[in-house]
Amino acid sequence: MQALVYYGPGKRSWEEVPDPRVQDPDDAVVRVDGFTICGTDLHILRGDVPEVAPGTVLGHEAVGTVIEVGPGVRTVAAGDRVLVSCISACGRCAYCREARYGQCRGGGGWILGHTTHGVQAEAVRVPFADGSVHPLPEGVADDAALMLADILPTSYEVGALNARVRPGDTVVVVGAGPIGLAAVLTAGLYTPQRIVVVDPVEARRAAAVSFGAELALSPDDDVVAAVRELTGGLGADVGIEAVGLPAAFDLAVDVVRPGGRIANIGVHGRPTTLHLEDLWIRDVTITTGLVDTSSTPMLLRMLQTGKLDAGRIVTHRFGFDQVPQAYDLFDDPVASGALKVAVLR
Repeated sequence: MQALVYYGPGKRSWEEVPDPRVQDPDDAVVRVDGFTICGTDLHILRGDVPEVAPGTVLGHEAVGTVIEVGPGVRTVAAGDRVLVSCISACGRCAYCREARYGQCRGGGGWILGHTTHGVQAEAVRVPFADGSVHPLPEGVADDAALMLADILPTSYEVGALNARVRPGDTVVVVGAGPIGLAAVLTAGLYTPQRIVVVDPVEARRAAAVSFGAELALSPDDDVVAAVRELTGGLGADVGIEAVGLPAAFDLAVDVVRPGGRIANIGVHGRPTTLHLEDLWIRDVTITTGLVDTSSTPMLLRMLQTGKLDAGRIVTHRFGFDQVPQAYDLFDDPVASGALKVAVLR
């Protein structure tokens, strides 16, 4: 089969690899009908995630059809159409029993495209299938479902939930890439008073407004002053960092009021200074986290009933014979205008 293989920083190849097979009783082998590229994949290719070994098939967001299951799998069977989650869950360890699947200590967590072969391929072996794939409801399109493999649960759990977004809040989202726009959608579920988005790319600022932001600013603007003017001089209730750069984190810290909450979603590839000498007296709460995907079944129900318009995040679609082109386009969002790309059969 064909797959996207990582060979070290800056090196990737769409090439022939062996077909996956069931290795453990809890495995499922899934024919991949569609996958997407994540900003984390770009971080891997830039050398920011050194745990990924050369020779690994990348990718952790897919939809597909089950081909085969091991004898221990109970919830899906061959022929079932499924969402492959970015997080695998053994279902037995202490963290899984708390629904903290991202911290699984039984061999799961973020493993696909990280410590084991991922989904950017024609087929994938999914360990712990009962806790790692979700049957797809009828009528849910592949490209929309792909958004629930990672970015929607991530923005909801690590963003909106961690930041405790409440009705009437002012929320500032730093970054209007796919995860930032997903944060706009999921924070909006809690009816904040306003959402302000900050991004250097004009097309992404326009997208943020169409997704529900009241105001979209450039980092070159005086963002702190603009937010304070909107909030009677106090600052935002919530800052959500959705980039993974020190400057973005610093801005999320600077815009919040005393007693505010900062949720860091971005994947950081280099150190970021935490100015506790300024923060301690302001009662600021900072959260970080890897998504658990415990919210995925709920988000799937919202998608099925039309309460969540996830498919609009996909701006470009490619075939399986166009994977290198999909990567090139996604890696140059300023020129391409890409938000999320879907590679579909």
